[in-house]
Amino acid sequence: MEHRIPFITNDTIVFGLLMLTLGIIFYTASLKEGFWPKFYKIVPALFMAYMLPATLTTLGLISPEWTSDASGVIVTHKSKLYFMASRYLLPAALVLMTLSIDLKAVFNLGPKALIMFFTGTLGIIIGGPIAVLLVGWVSPETVGGVGPDAVWRGLSTLAGSWIGGGANQTAMLEIYGYNQKLYGGMVFVDIVVANLWMALLLIGIGRSKKIDNWLGSDTSAIEQLKEKVTHFSKKVARNPSLTDLMILAAIAFGTVSFSHFSAGFLSTYFESVVSNIQNEMTRNIFTFLDSKFFWMISLATLIAIALSFTKARTYEGAGASKFGSVFIYILVATIGMKMDLTLIFDNWGLVVVGIVWMVIHALLLILVAKLIKAPYFFLAVGSQANVGGAASAPVVAAAFHPSLATVGVLLAVFGYAVGTVGAILTTIMMQLVAP
Repeated sequence: MEHRIPFITNDTIVFGLLMLTLGIIFYTASLKEGFWPKFYKIVPALFMAYMLPATLTTLGLISPEWTSDASGVIVTHKSKLYFMASRYLLPAALVLMTLSIDLKAVFNLGPKALIMFFTGTLGIIIGGPIAVLLVGWVSPETVGGVGPDAVWRGLSTLAGSWIGGGANQTAMLEIYGYNQKLYGGMVFVDIVVANLWMALLLIGIGRSKKIDNWLGSDTSAIEQLKEKVTHFSKKVARNPSLTDLMILAAIAFGTVSFSHFSAGFLSTYFESVVSNIQNEMTRNIFTFLDSKFFWMISLATLIAIALSFTKARTYEGAGASKFGSVFIYILVATIGMKMDLTLIFDNWGLVVVGIVWMVIHALLLILVAKLIKAPYFFLAVGSQANVGGAASAPVVAAAFHPSLATVGVLLAVFGYAVGTVGAILTTIMMQLVAP
């Protein structure tokens, strides 16, 4: 996949452009008259925060990655903005949004969240082989190939990513030995299809009440949690002083610092433990334990939950979750800039496989949600905890209410745990039906 050199290559300027974009979105969303209230009633602001940066990338103004030819040497350049947002701002946002969490109320949400999560997992497991079978009937060469070039081997990495995350994806690449020269095509399909699906979920949030009515959902437990947090926020609300803001920054980024520090030790320790497991299948199942990102997100969330039992939770009154929301929107903008909409047509055969796969995942989620009358919140977050993982599940959850971000993280952790096993099952079936 070839990356064009964008018009703006300086991350400082790109970051300023993304912030201006977010500022315009929030300004227009705040207007009470004219065109904009009607527009944002249909299209959520969070979706626009994702789509406008994607449009800037599509127009060639910015790019997450590009290549240049320096005296005959091909050099790859990467924007560091997504890394900054996902490694620094995301854990900080989770800390700030979790400070006021009522853990008991989260558990009172009931089993439907887990049911929808595992339904999403099942949708990925059966969706892969069905997509290969259907596309194989029409275009056998799209899902064909032999040896290391066999497409089913490459699709195994998608299964790892869409059930678990990056660590599971890498594990599947090692297990099935897909040709690494072709691997970029699979990463491309992952980015395109997963981001298109996330965009649809974000649009759905703007219509969540209508969707819940159609599903016949009981949203009382979710509303009680939101109401409880809102009531607590009003109770402790105050005009934040400079001291309040500095303490909030200390809590958020101090926790991020400790989480990164500890994640380095834990990932190194578990890397040696996992590498010493003799059984290859078992070893690959537990590869997520040597991921720094997994430990960093998990530790930040656990520390924030612990802090929610202390006086630190009163800093919600100083705007903790609002600052967390700012960080989440910046993260969404950096996710959006990874999407070049024109690339959908570059490898359309595999993109079709991915889209069919995701449609099956979505249809199964809708069917089960209808049967058990699960709220759209559980459908969206259960899906994103699989397909998007810990980087985007809390984004979707927080779009419903900042207090719900933790639910997205907790479900995403399940995804890491079952990712490799689920992906192996998917791959076995894809291999059986491949032409």
